[in-house]
Amino acid sequence: MSIVRQTKVRGAALIVALILLLIVTLLATTGMSLSVAELAMAGNEQLHRQAVDAASAGVEAAIARLAAGALEPTSSISIADTTASGSYFARARYVGDSTTVPGFSAGQFSAQHFEIESIGEAARGASDDQLQGVMVVSSTPGVASFVQREGGLTEVAP
Repeated sequence: MSIVRQTKVRGAALIVALILLLIVTLLATTGMSLSVAELAMAGNEQLHRQAVDAASAGVEAAIARLAAGALEPTSSISIADTTASGSYFARARYVGDSTTVPGFSAGQFSAQHFEIESIGEAARGASDDQLQGVMVVSSTPGVASFVQREGGLTEVAP
């Protein structure tokens, strides 16, 4: 007959199981917290992208306004609008003139330089600020029109 002696190991399995359960719970909670944080970061990036798109729309609107008619040296234009991405406020101001424009016939063209600043805003305070330089090239006074000859432009007398 064999006699089994019981030692003081009662409840050890319960303690090990509880420790393992605690570790698994901590891992699950950490994983859930990380996924929630990543979801929030992805949402913030999407809203920032919308603000960038809105600011770009403001730059394009200002360029379109400049193409319709150049500014006087002392004036500026301001444009505010809302797009599907968000809202923007754009401002264009005159910076200066150039009489010699690189890549164009000397003395026959001039350029007006403008600076456009556009601020785009989207939901939850997302914003983007863009600064863009623009050059509008036009013929100098007294030059009526040009025709293309042998890969270049030649002035046609008025």
